[in-house]
Amino acid sequence: MENIKVIPNQKVVKYLLIVLLGSLLLAISAKIKIPFYPVPMTMQTFVVLFMGVTFGWKVGTATIVVYLFEGIFGLPVFAGTPEKGVGLVYFIGPTMGYLIGFLFATFLAGFLNLKTNIYFIFFKLIFSVSVIYFFGILWLGTLIGWDKPIIELGLTPFLLAELFKISLLTILTKKLIKFRKFI
Repeated sequence: MENIKVIPNQKVVKYLLIVLLGSLLLAISAKIKIPFYPVPMTMQTFVVLFMGVTFGWKVGTATIVVYLFEGIFGLPVFAGTPEKGVGLVYFIGPTMGYLIGFLFATFLAGFLNLKTNIYFIFFKLIFSVSVIYFFGILWLGTLIGWDKPIIELGLTPFLLAELFKISLLTILTKKLIKFRKFI
């Protein structure tokens, strides 16, 4: 019994506050969008990677889990909500693969060693965001059919914007990673 690790209440409250504020930031980033069909382009991928880089894989992934449950339970946190529906019905639509990919991308961005040079950071973030698109394309093809131009619909329109977001985050990473020691 003596080996049980006790987390002080202050730390738990701090984690909960970071997770809730992070899910709010992610919800706001979902509303900043440029309409595309069938998946809108938002600032979410930037915020997803930002969470992992800034707060590490544990807190970052917990933030994404809370965000996904908020959306599944009907809060209008996803891009396209409430206009296109809310809750589980919206979640299992065309964007579900991307939303699931958020979990893995945040984990990777927080787990990968980002204390290396800027080129390695850039490629690690590219790898992390690629996971989002992998799951997104996989689900999109399953949902609307593999005979459709899945890559042209679910990946190609977003490449330039992703390059910009990842470049910006790469430049900021050395500063953002310093926040991990405060949590």
